[in-house]
Amino acid sequence: MLLDSASLYFRAYFGVPDTLRSPQGEPVNAVRGLLDFIARLVHDHRPDQLVACMDADWRPQWRVDLIPSYKTHRVAEAAQDGEEEVPDTLAPQVPVIEQVLDALGIARIGSAGYEADDVIGTLTTQATGPVQIVTGDRDLFQLVDDARAITVLYPVKGMGNLQVTDDAVLQEKYGVRGAQYADLAALRGDPSDGLPGVKGIGEKTAAQLIHEYGDLSGIRAAAQDIGSGLTPARRRNLLEASAYLDVAPTVVGVATDAPLPAFDPALPSEPLDPMTLEALAARWGLGTSLERVLEALSR
Repeated sequence: MLLDSASLYFRAYFGVPDTLRSPQGEPVNAVRGLLDFIARLVHDHRPDQLVACMDADWRPQWRVDLIPSYKTHRVAEAAQDGEEEVPDTLAPQVPVIEQVLDALGIARIGSAGYEADDVIGTLTTQATGPVQIVTGDRDLFQLVDDARAITVLYPVKGMGNLQVTDDAVLQEKYGVRGAQYADLAALRGDPSDGLPGVKGIGEKTAAQLIHEYGDLSGIRAAAQDIGSGLTPARRRNLLEASAYLDVAPTVVGVATDAPLPAFDPALPSEPLDPMTLEALAARWGLGTSLERVLEALSR
C-alpha cells in the first residue's frame, strides 16, 4: 500500500475540525486526521507493506522547464524560493507527521527532484505483487493496471468510503483504461496544475479521440492526415497545440525511475521507537488517533 502523503494530510486538514489542538493549543487536525486515515486503511485492507510517499520537490524544475505554467498558481505570492502555498496552520504540522511516522516505523520515502507521484510510480513499477495506491489525486489513475492488480483507492468521502479504482471503473467513468489516462489528462489539461490542454477538447472528447485513434500519438498523426476524419477545427487546434503536446506526456506522466534510498516497507506490528512516540503523543495530544493506529498495527 502506497500513501500519497501530502494528498492525504491536505484532505485531513480540510476535513477534520481545527478544534483538535495540542495541550499548548496548536492545531493538530492534519496529524490526527492522517493517523485516523492510516488506522482505517490498515484495519480494512491489511497490507503486508506500507509506504508513506513524500514530496521531496512538489514542483520539480524539470517539469517547470517543459511547461513553465506547471503549478504556478500554487506558488504563494509572498513565498520565497518558489515554496508551495500551504495554510499557515498546516505547515507546522508536517514535521510532526514525519516524526510520528518515523517513530511508528512506517517507511517514509521521498526522492530529491521528484514528487510523491513519481515515488509511487517508481515503487509501483518495481512491485512484484498487487499494489494499492491511496490518493485523492486523479493523476495517479494512470498507474491502474488490472493485469498487475494495481488499483487506486480514491477517497469519495473520508477514508470510510473509498472508490476502488480499476480499469473497469475508469472505463465507466472516463471511457479509458489506466494505461490511457495520462493521454486523456494531457489532452484535457488541468487548470489546478497549470496544464492548458488542447483548445476545445474536454474529457469526453479526449476519451472519444483516444477510442478512435488509440493514443495521443495516433491522434497527432490523424491531425497531420487531411483524410483522417477529424474536423478542420479539431485538426487546427491539435496542430496549434503541437509544442504543448510535445512535452505534456513527460510532465503529466509519473516518473518510474526516481532514485530511491534503501528502506524497509514492511508494515510494523509495534512502534520502532516507543519512547519517542510516547513523547510525541504527550507533546501533541495525539490521544485516540494514535491509539487506533497502534491497535490496527498490532492485529
